[in-house]
Amino acid sequence: MTTTPPRNKYADFEALREQAIALRREGLSRRQIRDRIHVDNNDLLNRLLDGEPAPEWTKRPNAKDDLRETARELRLKGMTYDQIQVELGCSKSSISLWVRDLPKPERRRSSEEASAIAKRGWEATMRRREEDRQRTKRQAGSETCTMNDRELFMVGVGLYWAEGTKAKAHRQQERVTFVNSDPDMIKVFLAWLKLVDVRPEQIRFYVHIHETADVAAAEQFWADFVGEDFANFGKTSLKKHNPKTNRKNTGDAYHGCLVIQVRQSADLYRRIEGWWYGIVGAAPQPDQQNRT
Repeated sequence: MTTTPPRNKYADFEALREQAIALRREGLSRRQIRDRIHVDNNDLLNRLLDGEPAPEWTKRPNAKDDLRETARELRLKGMTYDQIQVELGCSKSSISLWVRDLPKPERRRSSEEASAIAKRGWEATMRRREEDRQRTKRQAGSETCTMNDRELFMVGVGLYWAEGTKAKAHRQQERVTFVNSDPDMIKVFLAWLKLVDVRPEQIRFYVHIHETADVAAAEQFWADFVGEDFANFGKTSLKKHNPKTNRKNTGDAYHGCLVIQVRQSADLYRRIEGWWYGIVGAAPQPDQQNRT
């Protein structure tokens, strides 16, 4: 007895294509068409719908729609990716995605000219990114431009526990010492010390810097920054230079680190440790159950 093999549902391509296009013209989405004609292969579905535009309701609005349409217009005028990038200030990867179905323009310039255009395009992209970066920073800064004593207190505790020295099991040295190269961090920490009633005469400053740097300039920089005569600073600590390392912290902007040491601060250190673990205990527990 001869049995007839089961018919392959992809065998009659043209019939499937007619069916898919008819459903598309009725306004169905790709997912709806896929489920209706039972085609699970995306490559095959693409071939079935090739050349048939998607219905308007499936097109989601996008913040870059205007840029996309302009990019397509410029491409149809014969402009290259580099030229469009210079004109619009967007990335070439986005331009490629938007205009990949359009014909390529004829090459009309030398490689040097193309390279110069590409460089200008990249510079335009970098300017746009920098504008976005600065806009985000300004907006974020406006959200934290005021701070009450409670907020400063909490920030200062976290700042010390991240950057200050801590007592260790092998070295039970309970003394408040804060070391940092960022003047903004130093500013916040000094404000916090004042908040927790540390007297100016309790504070001792030191400079810690590479021996190959401009030590005198760094000492004067920190003295001016904290408003203290450098004669009242402790002895500067010089870090020996290792010629095998490639240091990045060089140049006029490098001032080493400022060490802030609080005298007779064992009790303050213990309170900082207590404050920190109080914060830790009050923080919400991580949702381990929902982590994968």
